Amino acid sequence: MHLRWRYLGVVALGGAIGTAARDGLSTAFPAQHGVSWAIFWINIVGALLLGVLLEHLAHRGPDEGRRRTLRLLLGTGVLGGFTTYSTLATSTAVLFLDGRGLAGTGYGLLTVLAGAIATGSGLAIAGLVRPNGATS
Repeated sequence: MHLRWRYLGVVALGGAIGTAARDGLSTAFPAQHGVSWAIFWINIVGALLLGVLLEHLAHRGPDEGRRRTLRLLLGTGVLGGFTTYSTLATSTAVLFLDGRGLAGTGYGLLTVLAGAIATGSGLAIAGLVRPNGATS
């Protein structure tokens, strides 16, 4: 596969926007007792929005042209920068290192399961509306 510089720029722009939004929210709502509930909700909302976006774009046609650009800008870029499963891993590790393994396990499992449910919900929500505006 060859690199397309335009797409790289689109992803970088989206990633900067998503990362700035995440940073703003996580700064406004800092972690308490080793758990960042802001990051938890950022990951869940991001998973939901990614499900909506990808299902919506899939209904509109093949991944090319404007649809590809939107997927890369909003999906890979904005939502990829917005969500952060590396912080989930760090928070879980901190809880384990603080001797709170049960809390760490619960936080990790809750985040992954809620993220999967949110993604499925996003797919279902977007699947209800067809490209021409008709519902399924």
